[in-house]
Amino acid sequence: MNLRTRVLLFTSTLLLGSAGLLSANEKVAGSAAPDAATPVILIRNATILTVSHGTIDKGDILIKGGKISAVGGTLKAPADAVVIDATGQFVTPGIIDCHSHIAVDGSVNEGSVSVSSMVNIADVLDSDDISIFRDLAGGVTTANILHGSANSIGGQTIVIKLRWGQPAAKLPFEGALPGIKFALGENPKRSNYRGSGSPERYPATRMGVEETIRSAFTEARDYKKSWDDYNKRVAAGEKNALPPRRNLKLDPLVEVLEGKRYVHAHCYREDEILMLLRVAKEFGFHVQTFQHVLEGYKVADELAAAGSGASTFSDWWAYKVEAYDAIPYNAALMTKRGVLVSINSDDAAEATHLNQEAAKSIRYGGLSHDEALKLVTLNPAIQLGIDKRVGSIDVGKDADLAIYNHDPLSTYAVVQKTLIDGRVYFDREKEIAGRAALEKEKKELLEKTRKKQDEEKKAGDKKSEENKAEGKKPDEKKPEEKKPEEKPKPPQGDAGQGGAL
Repeated sequence: MNLRTRVLLFTSTLLLGSAGLLSANEKVAGSAAPDAATPVILIRNATILTVSHGTIDKGDILIKGGKISAVGGTLKAPADAVVIDATGQFVTPGIIDCHSHIAVDGSVNEGSVSVSSMVNIADVLDSDDISIFRDLAGGVTTANILHGSANSIGGQTIVIKLRWGQPAAKLPFEGALPGIKFALGENPKRSNYRGSGSPERYPATRMGVEETIRSAFTEARDYKKSWDDYNKRVAAGEKNALPPRRNLKLDPLVEVLEGKRYVHAHCYREDEILMLLRVAKEFGFHVQTFQHVLEGYKVADELAAAGSGASTFSDWWAYKVEAYDAIPYNAALMTKRGVLVSINSDDAAEATHLNQEAAKSIRYGGLSHDEALKLVTLNPAIQLGIDKRVGSIDVGKDADLAIYNHDPLSTYAVVQKTLIDGRVYFDREKEIAGRAALEKEKKELLEKTRKKQDEEKKAGDKKSEENKAEGKKPDEKKPEEKKPEEKPKPPQGDAGQGGAL
């Protein structure tokens, strides 16, 4: 990569992520530096959509230590508080995306095998992904980062907070239960991914997908039993007991059997949804969420009875065969049948307006304002097991908030500020104000690059002229002298037999 390309990439990142860089040095932003003290913030005179207990008109939110300290009418601001005047604006819990692939360095699919439970998305988190900043600008504060859907049983997943400007180690949501990605249907059976000459991989049918999952859990159940037997022997005082051989592929599946890891299953068709529910019942594990679940409205009663959540699209359909029966009423119909439903993005750009995606359920299905807002706040928080900390505006919860200039379910709504843990990670006003300075810096860097290139060209031309005057050819090199070939020596004792082996 040449110098000009590097400068262009660097400066474009500055422009796209300016708010994240500026906020680190602003008191109102709460400082994004890891060791900085969290400020006391008072959000004043806003319409507060608590999600859990109605709407508060002209209300205040006091934030201390990164937590919501008080919510209500007129609150007294401490002397050291940063005051955010939210007159005429709306405050909601930060949006939670239950299905995301942002902040990942490289591909999200380990597609070489159909069971890849040994790989972990946490190993490839990329805190510099500009999608983090863009999603913050859409009010997203938490996202469930999933492995891809090329596998019947895919990789381990992780829940993160969108702490733009922090290192990758600071992104994971502390205490959130880990998950694992399953996938059913066209993707794991490779319907649309087998190019000419590429090797075929088992399974290639829907029944093969079911068998692959069942076979993996049969192994996991036996593996768990071997460890349970070993632990009993050790507890009984047996000193010479040998532990089973560690299996990194089966360890996460044992956690699923023990309820220590959530299953998030990519799916579309009703028959596949019912299939996985039967397999889960057979092996005694729980499917926490069915992802996409575009035919969920057909089996809503079965989903509700199993206690499985549904994280779906608002109105995507017909982009492949198994999505043909999708309808925009899916989220509302499942909600009315008692299923816990969320709206997800599965796409970095879609995540920037999940509030408006949720609003579509009012038009398609007649959900109430609060029910629609829950689709991207409290409901996904429950699905991810983090609702005690986020998802609604309640005292004691994390101060993960989004401030809009209009009702968040309006097409005119634009995020003004996004807070995570009581810090402002996105500030629209400051981001816009900083663009001129960043554009100036970009031009200065490009000018320096141009001057350097001109200097290098002049130096090269001068050298060419000097060589021409001396009768030399440019960059003339002496021919390399050929060394005589060395004949192999006969082996001498043990050393000649390759002792290193």
